[in-house]
Amino acid sequence: MDEVLDERKRKILKAIIKTYMETGEPVGSRTISKYPDLNVSSATIRNEMSDLTDMGYIVQPHTSAGRIPSDKGYRLYVDELTREKEAEIAEIRDLMIEKSDKMDKVLKQVAKVLATNTNYAAMVAVPQYKGSTLKFIQLSRVNERQLIAVVVCEGNVIRNQIINIDEEMTFTAISGIAGLTRMAPLEKRMVISWV
Repeated sequence: MDEVLDERKRKILKAIIKTYMETGEPVGSRTISKYPDLNVSSATIRNEMSDLTDMGYIVQPHTSAGRIPSDKGYRLYVDELTREKEAEIAEIRDLMIEKSDKMDKVLKQVAKVLATNTNYAAMVAVPQYKGSTLKFIQLSRVNERQLIAVVVCEGNVIRNQIINIDEEMTFTAISGIAGLTRMAPLEKRMVISWV
């Protein structure tokens, strides 16, 4: 979350914020000590909570109360969630690109193995995308400058493609583009050519 916060402080802050959002009540060390991720005593948690208070990430509404997140604590929590989601999206995007590349390599290898083992010329053909009629398209935003298109063509051929865009698009605009393809009858839908 932040360079000055060690892993234990991060976990405690996250637990305080989650618990406070669920209950709306100030959170005490005893409640936090029940979290399975934290294998430390209530006293250790109290010390860490005191440090988090001094750093401005949590506040104590009154002397005998537990702690609640401050604006600074919430900001850190949201930033961390955003980073985690961006990392997940990047991982999914990379995995999809990798799988597409691997499929081409696997098919080439299959042709080579067939040719070697049978002493015949071998060819492996993949479904043709050129001239396929579009059945369905789903657009999702990867980041401000990229979309991922999941396209289903006639014959249930599925293709994923990263699309680079010049300017940021709203979710409404993205949904509208995908919706246009679903409104036309099947025989009037566009023909897709992949490059």
